Amino acid sequence: MKGSFEQMNATTAYQGIFPAFYACYDDVGNLSKSRSQALARHLLAQGVQGLYVNGSSGECIYLSVQERKDLLEAVMEAVGGQMTIIAHVAANNTRDSMELAAHAEKLGVNAIAAIPPIYFRLPEHAIAKYWNDISSAAPRTDFIIYNIPQLAGVSLTSSLLTEMMKNPRVVGVKNSSMPAMDIQVFRDLGGGKLTVFNGPDEQLAAGLMMGAAGGIGGTYAAMPKLYVKLYQLVADGENGKAIALQNEICRVIYALVGAKGNMYAVIKELLRRKGINCGSVRAPLAPLFPEDTKQVDLCEKMIKAAEADYLA
Repeated sequence: MKGSFEQMNATTAYQGIFPAFYACYDDVGNLSKSRSQALARHLLAQGVQGLYVNGSSGECIYLSVQERKDLLEAVMEAVGGQMTIIAHVAANNTRDSMELAAHAEKLGVNAIAAIPPIYFRLPEHAIAKYWNDISSAAPRTDFIIYNIPQLAGVSLTSSLLTEMMKNPRVVGVKNSSMPAMDIQVFRDLGGGKLTVFNGPDEQLAAGLMMGAAGGIGGTYAAMPKLYVKLYQLVADGENGKAIALQNEICRVIYALVGAKGNMYAVIKELLRRKGINCGSVRAPLAPLFPEDTKQVDLCEKMIKAAEADYLA
């Protein structure tokens, strides 16, 4: 990989494209080990650099602690050691989060990640303790802060990040706030020691140009090769082409959210058409409806057209 990324980011294990891994269910809605492993192997073959397991796109808030352990075990068995694995371990209480963190370290993941506690609005010192307690349960594993204020209800501030940087295991931030400038702010606060991932899929090109080491995204698995290409275009300094491809990706994203069913149900149907059966989504997420077929057809057509234009 040439370009500015290697100069800006010392930790190459955390560079590149990291699809947010989906929870894979059998036909009656139970977690499926075989389908999870098929998806992991499929994504490995697409040339992505790693996977982000048990995050928002993995429906983590609808899975039990045991299901999250089972899913991570399936992924590690399938592709562990062949790509970078980041396990999101946050639950809405410290005890479960620490249990998931210790389990992830035992499996040998590269890093664990955590959103802040949700629902109750906690002061910064309580959020820092929550994260540090989680990290203490995996003392030999890197820790990545997950900043997603639009869903968690709390933002990562400069003062909170400065406090967390006292923890030597903190190596980065997954930044899903909408202002791309936050990436530059967090990088500067880290003094070159923090890896920052871009979160919003719609602004990956902008995030990379602001200094993100790579991206973690919920739509990456729907069109992984397009995201890998986008990353490479920015790394090669071909920003004009990168912006054009980003615009095409954004149009696909707008189509993915245009069905009556949940976006992840649409993506899972696209994957099923490629021979990767992930099942549906877990309630209360809405599954596909019969009238969504035309929207899925449109998404499939748009992705194929973009691949023909940019991957030829």
